[in-house]
Amino acid sequence: MRFIIRLLINMTSILIIAYLLPRVIWVDGVMAALAAAFLLGIVNVIIRPILVFFTFPLTILTLGLFLFVINGLMLGLVAYFVSGFHVNGFAGAVLGALLISIVTWILTKTLSK
Repeated sequence: MRFIIRLLINMTSILIIAYLLPRVIWVDGVMAALAAAFLLGIVNVIIRPILVFFTFPLTILTLGLFLFVINGLMLGLVAYFVSGFHVNGFAGAVLGALLISIVTWILTKTLSK
């Protein structure tokens, strides 16, 4: 049940960012946002920790700012595989990942009370 709630929160975050900033991220429909949220969850569980591990020296060197690049890469990877979910370039992926994280955090804190 917790997984489904988290998935719906991520989907809502993607839809909010796509609605507010359509030049950064755009989604063709709710099902594309749901698929993107699902795949983003899988990518963040499987691929992201591997990338974080191998880029740890670079992350330390940049004082953690390289994690934004990794998050953008994960969002770009999801956009590549999910038809109907689009990201406008690498800068759009990094900005979109940051905004999705912020909106997801706000929604999670709001709904958990």
